[in-house]
Amino acid sequence: MKLSIVIPAFNESESVAHTAEKLRPVLDQLGGTYEVEVVFVDDGSKDDTVTKLKAEFDGDPRIHVVQHPQNQGPGAAIRTGFAAAGGDIVVTTDFDGTYRFENIPVIVEQLERDGVDLVTASPYHPKGGVEGVPRYRLLFSIGASTLYRILVSWKVHTWTSFFRAYRREVVKSVYFESSGFLAVTEILVNALRMGFRVAEFPTILHQRAYGQSSLKIARTTWAHLKFQARILFRRAPLHPPAQP
Repeated sequence: MKLSIVIPAFNESESVAHTAEKLRPVLDQLGGTYEVEVVFVDDGSKDDTVTKLKAEFDGDPRIHVVQHPQNQGPGAAIRTGFAAAGGDIVVTTDFDGTYRFENIPVIVEQLERDGVDLVTASPYHPKGGVEGVPRYRLLFSIGASTLYRILVSWKVHTWTSFFRAYRREVVKSVYFESSGFLAVTEILVNALRMGFRVAEFPTILHQRAYGQSSLKIARTTWAHLKFQARILFRRAPLHPPAQP
């Protein structure tokens, strides 16, 4: 069975060495069970992220680097990563390790053990937690997740996490419009609306150790509010618009 790990990157030059150091032993561990590939999607970085990635993983056949000519947003990076990934299971995670890479085997194991279609990391689950994340980030994320619990499913505690394991059918079937941070929420909402089975992985969300977050709070909040209104009035699309 093939496992793909999709990792978006944008101006992550400071984080490359740390990410490579933490990721390698996880890939070696997974390699005992799966055919593993990593798809780094560079989203138009203006620094030397790509140069450093290629130098760190030089000659490693498991590593693929795909580039956007200009910055398009994390949702666009996930879309590109999904298209490039060939895995029966596809994991998405943040470049900076705010969700620890050593949990990748754990979330994949849960996907297979529980017989579900999607497992999403959940720091807001009663058994999860948060360490060192700025309060303003938590206020935004927890507030958004609470509204989605009301609008879509009370059983899911966290709706904004990038760290997930998907079965191939979800990656192929679930439509999402956003090219920004809303994309991960849109995928989860539409997967549930389409009847895919979803489970949470209670875990710890950590503060970034290197670099800076590219999250734009005001823009992302507005995107979530518009999407929530579309859900409320049943106007959030499940499928792409028909081509003329």
